[in-house]
Order: sequence, then structure tokens, then C-alpha cells
Amino acid sequence: MTPRPWTKRWIVHPLEAAAIAPLYLLMAVLPIDTASALGGWLGRNIGTRVGISRRARRNLERAFPEKSAAEIDTLLTGMWDNLGRLIGEYPHLPNLAIYDGKRVELQGIEHVDAAREDGKPALFFSGHIGNWELISLAATQRGLPLTRIYRAANNPLIEKLILWGRRGIEGNLVPKGREGATAILETLRAQGHVGLLIDQKMNEGIPVDFFGRPAMTGTALAAFALRYRCPVIPARVERLEGCHFRITVEPPLVLPDSGDRKADIEALTITCTQIIERWVRDQPAQWLWLHRRWRD
Repeated sequence: MTPRPWTKRWIVHPLEAAAIAPLYLLMAVLPIDTASALGGWLGRNIGTRVGISRRARRNLERAFPEKSAAEIDTLLTGMWDNLGRLIGEYPHLPNLAIYDGKRVELQGIEHVDAAREDGKPALFFSGHIGNWELISLAATQRGLPLTRIYRAANNPLIEKLILWGRRGIEGNLVPKGREGATAILETLRAQGHVGLLIDQKMNEGIPVDFFGRPAMTGTALAAFALRYRCPVIPARVERLEGCHFRITVEPPLVLPDSGDRKADIEALTITCTQIIERWVRDQPAQWLWLHRRWRD
């Protein structure tokens, strides 16, 4: 039975927040390496046992039919380790220095500098890989704040905790939907910069091959890029070991220009999706396989 609105607001949401807030605050007071390790331990030992883990396993089995059950188990455990670590690291994001050479290796950062200096709008895209929040943090610390679109948490009290963890990241953070589309338009018109995570299912998108199966994929990034003829820059984060990472920023994509806008949008969407798949194949244990990415 679906809870009534007043029970959600006054009972369910406070109880959920009361369960999560102490763990979140514990992570905040621990050193970042300890918090990351604790989060990983919780992910490996608890996450793998929750019901939603079955969806992740099914997605892994279909994406990698050649892998044994033991190999799938290893990837599933790795996914939960990465997710748990990300949660443990979350309260520490405002104090994580990207460019001091201690925790983060950098590749292709010259493409961020070029986007900052060229006076043009630009679109950065990534996926839910490694600690994906570091992309926006790296842009902020390079003097390039991004307008980012996100899905707000169902629980507004937990949402406050999430936003507190993001307080060190500059730029607009806008809920997805009409408000998000408006924010992207305004940012690009103002010669600003946008960051999008493009690896989730979008019912209003188009079917694009992803791991050999059609997956509904949003076309907004391609449509905006072609409308403004602005650079589209792929960027990803890989977890190396513990709380150490590599950020790779790839060169801007060559935009299609066939004269057929619909075909160009589809072509650019396919290209971006292929890049995401390449990244996931590189680090399959670091992608968020919990998404309902495919129809079935």
C-alpha cells in the first residue's frame, strides 16, 4: 500500500533520514581514507545482499554473457565497493584538492583549460563511473563552473545531506525536467558550460545500441550541441586504489554536419553512447549497474 503524503512527510522521511544521517555524519568526521574504506566495506557486505542487487547482477550477466558466475560475483562486489566508497567520500568533497598531485592523476586537462579560455559555450559529458562527482569538482577548481542537471532525492531531508556534500562544487545544480532544459539553454546562451551524466535510461529518448541491446537514450546533449555548434567534451573518473583516482578528459568530438538535423542528432547520440560503453568495458566494476538501463 502506498503511504499517504502526510505519512511520508512526517513519518517515513524523518525515519529514513534518522537512519542515514548518523552514518553520513560519521563519514564526515572520519579521515577521508578511513571513510572511503568503511564505505567500501559496507557496500561489499551489505549492498550485495539487498534486493536491488539482483537487477545489477542481471544487467551484468546480459552485458557479459561470456563471463562465469564467479566473475560476475567479482564485478558485482566491486560495484558495491565503489558505490560505498563514493558515499564515504561524499562529505569530504569540498576539501578534496584535485590538482595537488596527491590523490588524482590528470590526463587531458588542457581541454578544460581550452574550454575555459575560448569564450564559447561547451558541453561536458560523463557517466556514473568511479567517483563521478570529481568531474564537476575538477572543473570548479580549474575556474570552470558547470551547470549540472540531477535527479533530486525522493526524501527532501536526505536531499539536504546530498547538497551539503556538494557545497564545494560551483555552478548551478538544477533538477532534471523542464527546469533543467531551461537552465541548459540559458547557460549556453550566456557562453557558459554544462556537465551532463548521460548513461541513464530516458523514456523520451531514442533506442541506441548499448552492450548489444537497444537502450533508450536521451538526445538533449546532441540537440543542444548541434544547435549551438559548441564543443562536446568526454570526461571520466576511474578509481585507481582506495581513495585515489584518474581523471581523463578527451578531445572535443567532431560534430556531424550532414544537413539532416535528425540524423545528426542520432549520430552524435550514438557516438557518445559508444564512448560510455568503452569506459564501462574498461572498468566494469566501477559503473553503476543498478540503473534500469534497458527495457527488460
